[in-house]
Amino acid sequence: MRIATLCFLMDGDKILLAKKKRGFGVGKWNGVGGKMQEEETIEQAVLREAKEEIGIDSCEDRLEKAGSIKFYFNGKEDWNQEVHIYALKKWEGEPQESEEMSPKWFFHHEMPFDEMWADDRHWMPYFLSGKRFEGEFYFTEDGSVIEKFDIREIF
Repeated sequence: MRIATLCFLMDGDKILLAKKKRGFGVGKWNGVGGKMQEEETIEQAVLREAKEEIGIDSCEDRLEKAGSIKFYFNGKEDWNQEVHIYALKKWEGEPQESEEMSPKWFFHHEMPFDEMWADDRHWMPYFLSGKRFEGEFYFTEDGSVIEKFDIREIF
């Protein structure tokens, strides 16, 4: 199972989402993140991806781990991944558009769930309320339909 990262910049009751401009998930709003590189920790991957995708800098001690979710795709085992999700409330630089992502701030009550991954509407309320969580999502082969899922708060 591939390990991946996801990070959301937070500013009070606002969250930074970025619209994917190319590749897997094109056209969807999401956090920044992606795959780990060799010899890289999860936290190093989070910070590298944030720098590459929206041009901000931060450090590991500012990352707040919110949870992790395992994603399974029926018939596409190479798509399966465990995603580690973080909040970042302090950073240097202004989020900038890149070749891959176009960032935009949203108030928590204005989340564009219809333009996000189908699973986001199930776990994002935990994230926005500051709860730690873990879960699993099982998708159809093409990733368009959730077959079943489980999300739970962890303490």
